[in-house]
Amino acid sequence: MSAPHSDDISIAEAASTFAALGSEQRLTVLRALVRAGPKGLTIGTLGERTGITGATLTHHMKILAATKLVTQERHGRSIVCIAADYDELEGLLSALLSECCADCDADTCTPEAHCHEGPVS
Repeated sequence: MSAPHSDDISIAEAASTFAALGSEQRLTVLRALVRAGPKGLTIGTLGERTGITGATLTHHMKILAATKLVTQERHGRSIVCIAADYDELEGLLSALLSECCADCDADTCTPEAHCHEGPVS
């Protein structure tokens, strides 16, 4: 059995977040909130835009809020779902991509043959 890596916790957190995004409906909710921008959407508008309403939307929002990708705030009598936490989302993707080519052979990992540094076609 190998010793645990120092970044196992961040891997566990990333796995949990990706698992939450593994639902088509939750991904639809997150996408709608990203599209809405920093002001977010009321829960009613979010339901209209995604076609997900009631207890199902509440359930999905609870899971997304647990990942810290979205937040909810009460504004008077309305619940506003705030747009995705862009720093958290960017951090998640950056953590995944930060290890890109860490084990590449310098002879084979050239900008032309590299997964993300090659010429844009």
